[in-house]
Amino acid sequence: MKPFLISLLCLVLVNSSMAQDIPKWKITDVEKYIQDHPNKVLVINMWATFCKPCVKEIPAFIKLTDQYKKNGVELLLVSLDLPSHYPKKIASFAKKQSFNAPIVWLDETNADYFCPLIDPKWSGSIPATLIIYPKTGYRAFFEEEIEAAVLEKTIIEALKSNS
Repeated sequence: MKPFLISLLCLVLVNSSMAQDIPKWKITDVEKYIQDHPNKVLVINMWATFCKPCVKEIPAFIKLTDQYKKNGVELLLVSLDLPSHYPKKIASFAKKQSFNAPIVWLDETNADYFCPLIDPKWSGSIPATLIIYPKTGYRAFFEEEIEAAVLEKTIIEALKSNS
């Protein structure tokens, strides 16, 4: 019985260490993240587990930001899931979908407050993506599903804004 319990404990520890830690952020944390990464092109995607277009576009986001990582491109997935989904459902969903990018959960309820801080035109619908290069002032915002070719073109434009 003792070897079984030790094996079970090891299995639980391994599984819990593999689960993605999803921090709870306020919109001010997103703003700080942008300020703390002035020399990076940041792709900040607002999504939710229940949003089919969101889930559909994320694999291309991961692939492209990995492809341009050496050029200073980073992806941050900002979950707008319901509080009842935080953190377990978001983490298990991300694991099942093989989302290996950093994920945070936005702990905000007042869209009239946090949406304009991302972009003044943002109505709050998702998917929504901000591509920003703080060093150069480059900023592009999309309140729609983005095709991979459009995302790549926008990343390249952001990188060229440093020339």
